[in-house]
Amino acid sequence: MASGRVDLDGNPIKPITICMIGAGGFIGSHLCEKLMNETPHNVLAVDVYNDKIKHLLEPSGSGELSLAGRIQFHRLNIKNDPRLEGLIKMADLTINLAAICTPADYNTRPLDTIYSNFIDALPVVKYCSENSKRLIHFSTCEVYGKTIGCFLPNDSPLRQDPAYYVLKEDASPCIFGPIEKQRWSYACAKQLIERLIYAEGAENGLEFTIVRPFNWIGPRMDFIPGIDGPSEGVPRVLACFSNNLLRREPLKLVDGGQSQRTFIYIKDAIEAVLLMIENPARANGQIFNVGNPNNEVTVRQLAEMMTQVYSKVSGESSIETPTIDVSSKEFYGEGYDDSDKRIPDMTIINRQLGWNPKTSLWDLLESTLTYQHRTYAEAIKKAISKPVAS
Repeated sequence: MASGRVDLDGNPIKPITICMIGAGGFIGSHLCEKLMNETPHNVLAVDVYNDKIKHLLEPSGSGELSLAGRIQFHRLNIKNDPRLEGLIKMADLTINLAAICTPADYNTRPLDTIYSNFIDALPVVKYCSENSKRLIHFSTCEVYGKTIGCFLPNDSPLRQDPAYYVLKEDASPCIFGPIEKQRWSYACAKQLIERLIYAEGAENGLEFTIVRPFNWIGPRMDFIPGIDGPSEGVPRVLACFSNNLLRREPLKLVDGGQSQRTFIYIKDAIEAVLLMIENPARANGQIFNVGNPNNEVTVRQLAEMMTQVYSKVSGESSIETPTIDVSSKEFYGEGYDDSDKRIPDMTIINRQLGWNPKTSLWDLLESTLTYQHRTYAEAIKKAISKPVAS
């Protein structure tokens, strides 16, 4: 742990206590590692599961200083749990990561999605506001919905103008599909909690920062169906494609894989979050896009890149038909809709925190797929080789 650390304005960084809700998830586990390994801060880790942070909670047994004294795990579900306010009161800062955030759930579980992302977050905001505690709330790039450009004619030169597709925190409109497209239940719930947090800041002085992640990917993201998650589960695109590669199955491209996305390495993104934590004067009252506009590809191009990278890290040749096209109705069910492009404008976070992402898409895919192969390949082989009961 570095000593004598200072913030961006040269002021000494004092240790604080952080109540992290959703600490056991993908982002939470990486953020806990960062805080334990590089800072003096303490973490009250709140979640239902702790599998991804167990290595931080248990003494190492190697004679090294145990981290357990600075991180405490509290197993609770934030729905109506009276202990939550007490934990927020004990902390200087609350970080809320808890959410249902898997597209496969948005149409099939729209009520759970809305409750998870809006109703369940209300007490967190209320307790922070009433107890004068700072809040960093994780939202999503999906609050932007579709770009203005996607409504222009295909041959319009304006489609090439960044003003019509680059997403800006303080200027871009939020455009969603019709109500029957329940895929937007997630984005609407996230947008409404953002508006409520902003209103708490304006009317009641809540100190807040809102984070809009743009496809953060890396080790420990989601689950591999049937191995460390439900057999019928459908994780997000990186884990979906990883599962297909591990099983030597074609990667399924929804509606031809034409949607365009930007991807950022989790370790780059966590650097940005740490800057927000340790520079409240620069982060309070801000909404930050956190993504990598240089790593833009279509989902089809992502599938092609992952196929190449996985062959490299596994030593296995690609299968004869590496991808197949499926309709969104077949893959996700009725009510699915999608945004066309998600490219973040980085002006605000660069101005306020001096942050820029570093890792190329090729490098982050190699790191992540190396982890996926090392972690899951043997378990997949054993699962495939088991005889099927007649």
